[in-house]
Amino acid sequence: MLKERPSVGLIIGLVLAGVCALVTLSFDIFDGEPVQFFIALVLAVAPVPVLLAGVLALDRMEPEPRANLAFAFAWGAGVAVLFAGLLNSLNLIYIEHQIGNTTDARNLVATFGAPLVEETMKGLVLVGLLRFRRQELDGPTDGIIYASMVGLGFAMSENVSYYLAALSEHGPEGLAATVVLRGVLSPFAHPLFTSLIGISVAYAAQRRGATGVVLAGWAGAMVLHGLWNGLASFGGFPGLAVAYLVLMVLLFIELGVIFRDRKRIVALIHHYLPPYERNGLINEADIFMLSSLKGRRQARQWAKAHGGKAGVRAMSDYQLAATELGLLHARASRGGIDERSFLERQRELAGLMAHARMSFPRPTAAQGMPPPGYAPGAPPPGQPPPPPPGRPRWTPPSGA
Repeated sequence: MLKERPSVGLIIGLVLAGVCALVTLSFDIFDGEPVQFFIALVLAVAPVPVLLAGVLALDRMEPEPRANLAFAFAWGAGVAVLFAGLLNSLNLIYIEHQIGNTTDARNLVATFGAPLVEETMKGLVLVGLLRFRRQELDGPTDGIIYASMVGLGFAMSENVSYYLAALSEHGPEGLAATVVLRGVLSPFAHPLFTSLIGISVAYAAQRRGATGVVLAGWAGAMVLHGLWNGLASFGGFPGLAVAYLVLMVLLFIELGVIFRDRKRIVALIHHYLPPYERNGLINEADIFMLSSLKGRRQARQWAKAHGGKAGVRAMSDYQLAATELGLLHARASRGGIDERSFLERQRELAGLMAHARMSFPRPTAAQGMPPPGYAPGAPPPGQPPPPPPGRPRWTPPSGA
């Protein structure tokens, strides 16, 4: 299976993030009564599984390593929240001392200080991925997914503080209003802000010398965050409505980017994998199956029905390895990997595909033969699948 042993650095990072999260939560406990704290904690954590499921549902074509996703979430929930909270508090104390008005100071810090601090702290983990896990950033979808994970972690921990403050200062009514605003109407606000950094980091991962793009993404995230906070702070309900509309527009744009990226990955499969037919790693029906999420899902269902857990595991490994192989060739074509590393990774993926194929279930005639492509509607053997729009011209891969 395509699993990677967690590195020592990853384990240490998770421990540090956990410690930071505990420190942040301890501050919240000291700021309120234990019962109020646990109410706030439950309300902040409750929607997280649904939100994570929504993000991960967008990452089905080429799922990211779970360890990396967990680290991004933990960074947002622990390290980013703790240091952002400390810096925002210091900024608030300074501004309040300068102008002498607590409400105005909070609004100014929320609009101009918090976006800079929070997007920087969240964005650091994405820059770290660019530096140490560059090979995992194969397109804009990857950047959006990692940014969403760190954003959801950050929002979860931050919401504990907001809910606790609302309950302490305004009672159940204030808590209900805050939960509706932050937990129901805008749960993806932080992920959307930081996604601009994620997209820019993913772009930089595919091109050398793209530091300026990362800075542009960071600036965009900061401006969007500041616009949201500023309109909410100074614009009242009309301002909040405008800010919400801006977020919805960005959300639909990014969904379009993700679906377009899926088509790009399918095109890479059609472009680079046919030469492997002579090695017996793939055939026309397999390419058809790999070309859609529906076909992949039906293939896994067939494998599970005839081979149980081992069958579906083999099919999942085959699908992921085949997709990674197409992305590997694309990375090599842009000069993003040296020949030796390419050949080593190519052999690894090809070996995994071969092993997975040997592990596919082989139902008897009485059970029914698998449909071509392991999915209903696949073309019969010998008939090539229709090419996707904009199919690139094939060039022989080195070492295939």
